[in-house]
Amino acid sequence: MAGTSFLLLIAVKWFEFDATAKALIAMGGSLGLLAGPLIVSLVENRRWHTSHAAAVLAGLGSACYLVMALAQNATVFVIGAMLVAALSAGAIPLVTQIYQENYPKAQRGQLFSRTAMIRIASVAVFSYLAGIALNANAKGMLEMFPQWLIFIFAGAFAFASFCFSQCPSHPLKASGGTHPFRSLRFVRKDKLFRFTLACWMGFGIANLMMFPLRVDYLARNGGFPGYGLNYTPERVALLTVTIPSLVRLVLSPFWGRLFDGMNFFDLRVILNLCFGVATVAFFASDSLTGIIVGAIFFGIATSGGEVAWSLWVTKFAPPDRVADYMSVHTFFTGVRGCVAPFLGFYLIEIFRIHHLAWASFALMAVASLILLTQRNSRPEERHGEPLTEEVTE
Repeated sequence: MAGTSFLLLIAVKWFEFDATAKALIAMGGSLGLLAGPLIVSLVENRRWHTSHAAAVLAGLGSACYLVMALAQNATVFVIGAMLVAALSAGAIPLVTQIYQENYPKAQRGQLFSRTAMIRIASVAVFSYLAGIALNANAKGMLEMFPQWLIFIFAGAFAFASFCFSQCPSHPLKASGGTHPFRSLRFVRKDKLFRFTLACWMGFGIANLMMFPLRVDYLARNGGFPGYGLNYTPERVALLTVTIPSLVRLVLSPFWGRLFDGMNFFDLRVILNLCFGVATVAFFASDSLTGIIVGAIFFGIATSGGEVAWSLWVTKFAPPDRVADYMSVHTFFTGVRGCVAPFLGFYLIEIFRIHHLAWASFALMAVASLILLTQRNSRPEERHGEPLTEEVTE
């Protein structure tokens, strides 16, 4: 919750940053995703165990928080907030490799969903308690830097670093070559992987260009025709955080079981349909009931989307290449994560929100239909077989 909520709250309430600084803070995670192939390449070259490398990244994040808390400086805060988000996102390919090595294939989705439930519950509890603490001294939030909150984040990252260091793992298998982004060669070598990434880019952009508009749409006081409902902060939080989180908490085990036993392409299309329904119901409805339905479907879609996004490469990649494949996936997620939000905010100045919602739904539908052409493929059956002849780069 640090990067997605509280750091931005401090940026707004205490530093009173302009749009550029807030955008930089929000973009830190996408920069970390873009750096995924570079991080995997570095870990591979150094022959580090993946869990130890993840522990180092978490430790660096803890150090960044400590500097931010002690410095209480605007420039240091922006740089530090970007770095901690990037370090956290950059560790994702390494963590996925740890899942591959430690979670049995038949139970991987179910075990991951349990960790997701713990994460969702801890986010809800901590956000509630921290919100009470900040609201109890609302005037102080504007006058006194909430140093205690930054120290808690530093402690959380330090504890995460310790936990990573205790996870069993192995060094990444050497792939040959020296190019720092050599993981991207799997886009060229693996046709099915390339095809899936291309479809994912389509429905990913359709989803991500609408996702950040939810808060703006509910909280904004006009600005464009039919846009801006001027809801209270409490109602905005209820519709964008509380309702989806409760649904995610309940349904995460369900999606975990589906991931383990269902055709991946069918699962991904069902999730896209849920995202599409959520987008249309949320933005194309003029009633609170429609928005609540949209919030519920966002919770349904994100609970399954988290499992699918985090683990799908384990069905495609050879076991010793999961980190490489995941770094490619996070790289392209970072690309659309940087582009799609700007696209959404730009298009809302040209089109009405309900037209944009239907256009997003249409793009998801088209990308899903294209993806379904590969539903009879069995990517996991290719494990152990060479994709093509080895290429040294």
